[in-house]
Amino acid sequence: MSTTPIIQFGTSRFLQAHADLFVSDAMARGRALGPVTVVQSSGDPRRARRLAGLVAGYTVRVRGLENGAVIEEDAHVTSVVRGLSTATDLPEIERIIAEEAEIILSNTSDAGFAPRPTDRAQSFEQGMSYPAKLAHLLRARFEAGGRRIQVMPTELIERNGAALCALTLDAAEAMDPNFCAWLRDEVTWVDSLVDRIVSEPLEPAGAVAEPYALWAIQSRPGLRLPCTHPAIRVVQDLDAVARLKLFFLNLGHTWLVSEWLRQGRPHRFVRELVCDPAWAQRLEDLYGEEVLPAFIAAGEGEAARHYVAVILDRFANPFLDHPLADIAQNHVQKVERRIVAFLDWARSQGDTVAKPRLSAALEAITCA
Repeated sequence: MSTTPIIQFGTSRFLQAHADLFVSDAMARGRALGPVTVVQSSGDPRRARRLAGLVAGYTVRVRGLENGAVIEEDAHVTSVVRGLSTATDLPEIERIIAEEAEIILSNTSDAGFAPRPTDRAQSFEQGMSYPAKLAHLLRARFEAGGRRIQVMPTELIERNGAALCALTLDAAEAMDPNFCAWLRDEVTWVDSLVDRIVSEPLEPAGAVAEPYALWAIQSRPGLRLPCTHPAIRVVQDLDAVARLKLFFLNLGHTWLVSEWLRQGRPHRFVRELVCDPAWAQRLEDLYGEEVLPAFIAAGEGEAARHYVAVILDRFANPFLDHPLADIAQNHVQKVERRIVAFLDWARSQGDTVAKPRLSAALEAITCA
């Protein structure tokens, strides 16, 4: 069995089509730290078949548009060489973290980060949150000599590395103070932002994904990358990357839904709207006339123009059934987080351009 410098908590189809695929591609070119041990942290026995499928190797089917051209490709992923569960394999997981691991990845969802009553237990319990489990598992590393290690969450949480650090330290509060100091000072907690639409699973493992993929990683001293891959970008300002996603991709979805609701819910999927020339032109006008001026004012116009072209391809993906009704869930809150937040940020950048389309979307929820 190969040693695994990368240990990953989570078996989601997102990770299968993102980090695990990137490492597999890079391993074939000799540009990865090494293979991956995947850990199922929920302990759900129904996922044992998925773990076995990951280790056997699986397919990621990439389907969509890239620079206007249709892409249909299958990638075979072979980076996962072990599949373990915290419910049944705890001693082996502790050994790997103590002896082999150099990077810990995770994608356990927001729910995995949420504190639970069992988090204060003196020893590892399966019902703990992921940060509490991580605290107990890292203690094995500390007690084995405390070699430095890097933790790289990919959960969609703002400043996810800093957030996971704080939650792990909180769970470790009653442990050895020297261990807590080691967690704070000798573990590298990395913030990152990930983006890829993974639309459906394949069985027993694998997924269908769009061509676009991004893993933006905040630069920091001592940073190590799990692999070299075109989708991985080390950036000086992670906030600038997050703004593009929030104020183009997410805002565009929310504005489309606002208009879709106003017009009596024509069509079912995002791609159907964007493939209608009239709707496509209105969306391009929204981006060009109301959103882009703020990014130009902020000195981020070039990146924004490039990103708009990428977004339009992603929205028009002929293989992706993205229901507008799904995006419409919690619409009021999404308008506030995306459109209201954008209008506030635009003003803060000195952008005084009129924004009638966005103002109408805001007015629609105010009058509802």
